[in-house]
Amino acid sequence: MSRAHAVARLNLSDATLGAFAFVPPSATLDHLVRYLSTWNGTDKLFTLIQYTLKLAAPVLIARSRLQHCIGLRKEPIRNVSSSFLKFADIIGDFRMLGRFCGLLPVLQWMISMERNSPPTRALLNIERLQGWSMLFYYPLEHLYYLRAHDLIPAAIPSFISLAGRGSFRRLNLNAGKLAMWSCRAWTVYVLLQFAHLIEDRKLLLMKERHLKKGKDVSMEERKDLGQRWDVFWNEVVANTANLPLAIHWSLEKGFFSNELWPTIFALVNAMASLRSGWKATALPRQKSAIDNDVGDSNNPLVSVEKQEM
Repeated sequence: MSRAHAVARLNLSDATLGAFAFVPPSATLDHLVRYLSTWNGTDKLFTLIQYTLKLAAPVLIARSRLQHCIGLRKEPIRNVSSSFLKFADIIGDFRMLGRFCGLLPVLQWMISMERNSPPTRALLNIERLQGWSMLFYYPLEHLYYLRAHDLIPAAIPSFISLAGRGSFRRLNLNAGKLAMWSCRAWTVYVLLQFAHLIEDRKLLLMKERHLKKGKDVSMEERKDLGQRWDVFWNEVVANTANLPLAIHWSLEKGFFSNELWPTIFALVNAMASLRSGWKATALPRQKSAIDNDVGDSNNPLVSVEKQEM
């Protein structure tokens, strides 16, 4: 083989197998990988996909029925709409299974909180209560998941004391009740988060007044305060969307008669959570004092979002 032929083959190999050499590095791709490398990032992306599919399915069904009525379609239902709903259910199941390790960061956070307390006593007690609500939420949801998939029996042995004597009784596990009480624990967390946001707002207003009185206030400090307000309002939107969901899934018969409403609220929460997570995983910036004043969406408790039962 001649040297020229070998060089030609080498160039051809570089142009095919090494084609990505012509693709410039992407900061957006780096950011996306960084965000999706966290469980919260992956969960929020799948949440957005899940509820987008749930919202798209009835729209497609209504469109197909309309086309059927005016003679443009032979069948009143499109197969793609049922596929959307099936895929959404698979995603929901995946997300709930992924939360089986969710208790660990909550335990870690609660231990850390006692050593690095929030700036006010009120915030400390609010977050303590939020942590305890999650200690009930996760085990109940795990039991619900295992029972709903028939992975554990409907009744398990339970040792209790009756009339001063130890005896064995069987504890009934009702999937519906487990789901409902899990959601009630989550509802406590959501309500406490509103109290948390009230305290956050007080701290932000205090910082804002301090900056207005200051003579040598840098642009960086003003920008930082603006970013903290952005985090605050984003969390207000996310938590406001969570409240009707928490109430709906905490009631035996639900709060909404039309399942379209829970889908819309869940989609709003997913978009707000995705937005905050995306900003939180941006390239590191210089940390300022105000970052210690207001809780953010990276808090393992703040990021909790309940799966539809």
